[in-house]
Amino acid sequence: MTTQTPTGRHMPRPLKITLGIVGALVAILAIAIIIVLTFDWNRIKPWLNEKVSDAIERPFAIRGNLAVHWERPAASMPASQRTWRDHIPWPHLYADDTHVGNPAGMPAGDTASVRQFSFSLDPFALLGHRIHVPILRFDGPRVDLLRTDATHYNWAYQKKDKESKWELDLERVVLNRGTIRLQDAVTKADITADVATIANDPTYGIGFTVKGEYNGAPVGGGGKTGQVLSLKNEDVPFPVQLDVHSKDTRVAIEGVVMRPTKLEGIDIKLRLAAPSMARLYPFTGVLLPETHAFDTQGHLTGTLEDGKSRWVYDDFKGKVGESDIAGRFEFVTAKPRNKLTGNVRSRQLRFADLGPVVGADSNESKRQRGVAAVQPKDKALPVEKFNTDKWKTIDADVRFAADRIVKDADLPISKLSTHIIMKNGVLTLDPMNFVLAGGSVKSDVKLDGSAGGTAPIKATLNATASGVEIKQLFPQIEKMQATVGKIYAQTKLTATGDSVGAMLAGANGEVKGLVSQGVVSKLLLEEAGLNVGNIIITKLFGDKPVQLNCLAADLGVKDGVASTRTFVLDTEEAIVDINGWVNMSKEQLDLRVKPETKAVRIFTLRSPFYVRGTFKDPDLQLDKKVLAMKGGAAAALAAIVAPPAALLALINTGPGEDSPCNALLAKAGAKPKAPPPGKSNGPKS
Repeated sequence: MTTQTPTGRHMPRPLKITLGIVGALVAILAIAIIIVLTFDWNRIKPWLNEKVSDAIERPFAIRGNLAVHWERPAASMPASQRTWRDHIPWPHLYADDTHVGNPAGMPAGDTASVRQFSFSLDPFALLGHRIHVPILRFDGPRVDLLRTDATHYNWAYQKKDKESKWELDLERVVLNRGTIRLQDAVTKADITADVATIANDPTYGIGFTVKGEYNGAPVGGGGKTGQVLSLKNEDVPFPVQLDVHSKDTRVAIEGVVMRPTKLEGIDIKLRLAAPSMARLYPFTGVLLPETHAFDTQGHLTGTLEDGKSRWVYDDFKGKVGESDIAGRFEFVTAKPRNKLTGNVRSRQLRFADLGPVVGADSNESKRQRGVAAVQPKDKALPVEKFNTDKWKTIDADVRFAADRIVKDADLPISKLSTHIIMKNGVLTLDPMNFVLAGGSVKSDVKLDGSAGGTAPIKATLNATASGVEIKQLFPQIEKMQATVGKIYAQTKLTATGDSVGAMLAGANGEVKGLVSQGVVSKLLLEEAGLNVGNIIITKLFGDKPVQLNCLAADLGVKDGVASTRTFVLDTEEAIVDINGWVNMSKEQLDLRVKPETKAVRIFTLRSPFYVRGTFKDPDLQLDKKVLAMKGGAAAALAAIVAPPAALLALINTGPGEDSPCNALLAKAGAKPKAPPPGKSNGPKS
């Protein structure tokens, strides 16, 4: 059967069937469009809310109107960001007053809400089980980020890897005016960012201002981002700019994110400042030491792939306290622990800037860097505890070098180099070497905090100093045209504790030292900050410089008490024997200083005396018995005419083999060596 056409010809049956099918499809499509446009989509909201809530494991609700319209995405897009597909009309869904709640275990409330979100949908892609969304728009969004402690925060989302027949294909996200608020109990932050669109800017489409509080201090600043976030074309850079500050804390970035969905291409300039490097841990997860306030700027790149991230902070420069630093850090997430590697250099390192690393700074400095002011006024040794709880979260391999170290402007020490390794909770500085005043100090330090928790750190220290010239160490002595000698020393200690003070309070080992020919004076010891030595020298010789033949010291350390084995000072005028102990647990000392003159000098013979008291407040006490004896001329004359035989052997006869220095060297060792096994002297009463 055929159908007659208007020209009188009959239409073939196959063509008739084809036209019928096409007509039916057009009719079905027209009916579908009519249904889409006239259907009351609010009827499916209960079902949709339930399904989405189950999928994201937190409350989801569309409380306002839900509707569908046909629109061209290009109508609401900048011309430079349109493609040919954006000119095709698509179904466009609008959902008003939408809320996403907090997950279980968090306070009731919303993680996010939006006055209206809308997206266009490609209906033909549904035939291939693909949900193609050319553009997703948020108008008036509000995000409330909440963290109640280190393990509970509402932005966490555990993605479930489930096979699905449907594929989500989201191309672009557009954000209009909104608000983001962060409430963080860990960092004591309450910060709000107000977001708005920017007109006529070729680079940025969204601007925002920031205000609030961080750790009790006001926060201010702002930034910019691109308006359209392209998720389909990952080669389109997404620009970002941010500058936020709060008291001594500042974060400033400018650059691009190449793959925002995966963070596979972060390339930004970063400026970072904070009261202490340790304060960065809650934000970065990178464990850094306590420091004075720092300010650095450099180039940050980051990648994230297959659940692993790599961050490089390169070519950075800045200051820590009053010391300069520069170098490179690299942080990589790995198993069983993340790893930090780096190479840092300082042209000039101020000695005082090392204080916070061991808690040796003032209470005011502690407050400024955000820790409790725990140092008692009557204690000299640092009591601030090392926090080992996080030592096992990261491994580290960092090399640090300082070209010059200064105690103050007039007291240069010299170079420092160390290799810092953290592995499974064990921190080592091996080696930690100084080039010090024409000599060298070589040491290694090990702090084993692998036990974690409240368990004390197991510490070991081995240090050797050789050829240290006191003249270079204290250049002020040159004003007196003095010639000073060299220092040789050796220390071997083991200890346990959670602070420097606690470790020294329980230390065991030995300390040996030797000073060759030179000059000592009250001025020298004042510059060195040695209060006890200053008291002794002033008592013995007054304020004048005194020629030193040599000094030898050998102390045994047991349970935090350093007891003298040998402590002898040989000068032009006298042999001085020092005997006693120093208790580092109680920070007390009890030293008996006994001088013996070398010649018949009735009026220069010194009396024995004691140096007692605390490290912070040492006290000098005279030997009253000897003073009573000196009141009688006969006793004084007897002491002069008949000096002990041992004293005669040490009279200074010159630099020959029988010189006092050689005698002391023979007793204490030309270079400090480990003593034979045996018990050290205990404290003397």
